[in-house]
This record gives sequence, structure tokens and C-alpha cells, in this order.
Amino acid sequence: MPATTPEVVVVTTTHETEDKARALAAAVVRERLAACAQVHPIRSLYWWDGAVQDSAEWRVDLKTRADLADRLTAFIGAHHDYDTPEVVVVPVTAGSPAYLDWVAAETAAD
Repeated sequence: MPATTPEVVVVTTTHETEDKARALAAAVVRERLAACAQVHPIRSLYWWDGAVQDSAEWRVDLKTRADLADRLTAFIGAHHDYDTPEVVVVPVTAGSPAYLDWVAAETAAD
């Protein structure tokens, strides 16, 4: 990646309904903590309350700068109704320089 390209990450979380996932995604983008969000249906299997759970969920992928990941994680925690919401931050190791620059330009100032 060129030195001028900002460090970008994808932050992923999930929600139990499409409406809640879309509302959270819109709030994050409105706050400029992410440049964009993608919301899509998934099926999750996980261990919770002593048993394997099988649930329909909505995954939210948020594109942001790495230096906003902590603020975004805190925002998700404050606006989510799960006891332990998923928040996973994955670095983008390469990509279109123009797109990565756009992500940087459309997120909150330092």
C-alpha cells in the first residue's frame, strides 16, 4: 500500500433485526465514525447460556480509519442492546487507493 494511503479497517458487528442493524449503521455513518456500512443477513451459531444457539442475525460491516476503531467500538457498545455485542476489527491490507482515501476523507477528523 502506498505510504500516502491511510490505514483502514473493517469493523464488524451483528444485530438481531434488520431495522436495528440499519439504525445502528446509519447512526455510525451520521457520526462520521465510518464512511460507509453494509448490512446483510447471516445465520449465527454460537455458545451462549450453556448451549449452542442458532439465530438469524444481521451483519454490519463498517469501513473506517484504524485510529477511529476504539471510538467506534465504544459507540457500538453504548448503542447496542446485546449483553456482549460482537465487535471485530480487521485491517485492510490493500485496496484501491482512491477508495481508501475516500474512507479517510468521509470519517471524523482527529
